[in-house]
Amino acid sequence: MADVILVVAEQRSGQLNRASFETIAAAQAIAKETGWPVQVVLPGNQVMPLAAQLAQQSVQSVYALEAPELAAYTSDAYVHALSQFIGEKQPRVVLFPHTYQVRDFGPRLALALDRTLISDATGYKLDAGRLLFTRQMFQGKFTADVAFTGDAPWMATIQIGAFRADTSAAAQAPVERASAAVSQSSARITPHEIFQEAKQAVDLSQAPVIVAVGRGIKEEKNLSLAQDLANVLGGELAASRPICDNGWLPLERQIGSSGQTVAPNLYIALGISGAIQHIVGVKGARTIVAINKDREAPIFEIADVGVVGNLFDVVPALTAEIKKAKAGS
Repeated sequence: MADVILVVAEQRSGQLNRASFETIAAAQAIAKETGWPVQVVLPGNQVMPLAAQLAQQSVQSVYALEAPELAAYTSDAYVHALSQFIGEKQPRVVLFPHTYQVRDFGPRLALALDRTLISDATGYKLDAGRLLFTRQMFQGKFTADVAFTGDAPWMATIQIGAFRADTSAAAQAPVERASAAVSQSSARITPHEIFQEAKQAVDLSQAPVIVAVGRGIKEEKNLSLAQDLANVLGGELAASRPICDNGWLPLERQIGSSGQTVAPNLYIALGISGAIQHIVGVKGARTIVAINKDREAPIFEIADVGVVGNLFDVVPALTAEIKKAKAGS
């Protein structure tokens, strides 16, 4: 068993998932306390250029785990390749970003390795040398510190937005190509063209700018105010749970413990009070701007910029000023 933290990074169609960098940040935080080096493995085919990008993240080494069967994602091919690789390297800890893809193959991989998987962790603790991961329970109403049972490697998925990614380049770590032997009998699923379930489907976890609305928007017809602001900023429109419960926006645009977890560069909260169930979904945002007429709203406790005022006055004025600034440039 090697005292190493292994991060399984994710890519699709030649692009690294931003959540991979957040997971590396989580691994680096643990490494500072344990002294265990961080290594990264990137499954795919012909992914050496992407592996080189990961090698700039202050890690010990990066592996490009390649096979023709890994060119297009299938859970059985990933499980087969990664179980071989992890079985060979025997790291102490294996971390994954908590993405849809990992939710698909992660439990199968844990079963193949006969190891424990803690999912959707928001933090970690060291307790007398034991590594614990923190999870939200019952839609964020409380948290629990979860310990591993059984032998290493210990496996966990990291909630998107729980750790802030450091995208600044560091010294280049060595990149090594690792070949995966994936037989036809083990890769039984045949991938087909990727499609979206709905034309309006959106992955808010990848959005750099989000404008979110809460009860303070009052009526469905007022959503256009928020949409105009999102459009001028090149962002996405989202909402707290009450808005989606009313059917004013689809569930895919809900943010919080029962919706999506996001980490945009800019998050603007319009008429959102800031219940804990919503806060846990946005704490990874780099900058939070809150507009609310209630100066005691909990959202102001986490906001970088707070505006106490009527959103029906503030938002149109803000949108107009941004348009003027963009026109002037």
